[in-house]
Amino acid sequence: MAALGGDGLRLLSVSRPERQPESAALGGPGPGLCCWVSVFSCLSLACSYVGSLYVWKSELPRDHPAVIKRRFTSVLVVSSLSPLCVLLWRELTGIQPGTSLLTLMGFRLEGIFPAALLPLLLTMILFLGPLMQLSMDCSCDLADGLKVVLAPRSWARCLTDMRWLRNQVIAPLTEELVFRACMLPMLAPCTGLGPAVFTCPLFFGVAHFHHIFEQLRFRQSSVGSIFLSAAFQFSYTAVFGAYTAFLFIRTAKTKDQSARPGSQPSALPPKPRISEGNGPVGAEAGRRGRRHSQDH
Repeated sequence: MAALGGDGLRLLSVSRPERQPESAALGGPGPGLCCWVSVFSCLSLACSYVGSLYVWKSELPRDHPAVIKRRFTSVLVVSSLSPLCVLLWRELTGIQPGTSLLTLMGFRLEGIFPAALLPLLLTMILFLGPLMQLSMDCSCDLADGLKVVLAPRSWARCLTDMRWLRNQVIAPLTEELVFRACMLPMLAPCTGLGPAVFTCPLFFGVAHFHHIFEQLRFRQSSVGSIFLSAAFQFSYTAVFGAYTAFLFIRTAKTKDQSARPGSQPSALPPKPRISEGNGPVGAEAGRRGRRHSQDH
């Protein structure tokens, strides 16, 4: 998901609410309200995602297959409903990016191969050290390792392992959908693209603090070790979240895109664009605009 940056994010970044006179703000939500709505929407998504894990009351640990299956159900429901939060945010703020919801969230076919391949190569380079250490610690040679990796029986064991499915499939897909594809479009108009890269992962990092309660409940370690582990987990999830958010934005279209009239908040009147005039009315508007610019 992070490799499929949305085209609408660049439109959102240039259409973020600016400070306007009081008369201009009477027609819709002001910039402060838009930012509050964006932050509250992201917070609601994060709380819904984490809260869905605890709707099932159970005395079993989180790694038990029955617990994992139940959490699969609740997390998939919340993730499938998360785009509705983006639609509601768009209605409340009046921000129209001039693109479809799926494109805004990063689902597009144009440029999908470089957008998927290049971040994959970059991530492989990032994890080249652990991969090399894993290969050196492995007793089998490269040919035997490839046979094990490519063997259908190995994949069958993985697909029937609930922990593997949670860690490698369900958790990455749902987290990228909720914490990247849905949150970044809502934060970009308020903070801009650059600050959004570092703001969005904070929700992702804080969401991992819920592991503290389970570890304290089952006495898995000392209190100091549990909180130290939670702080470390927050740090690396926030850093990796910033990395994936950066990939999400950078894989958007690189051509320059200016704000369309539909991408402005409802409280802000769109700026006239003289070059877009068509027909007699557009030509007359263009002549008036040129005369106005010459007089000033």
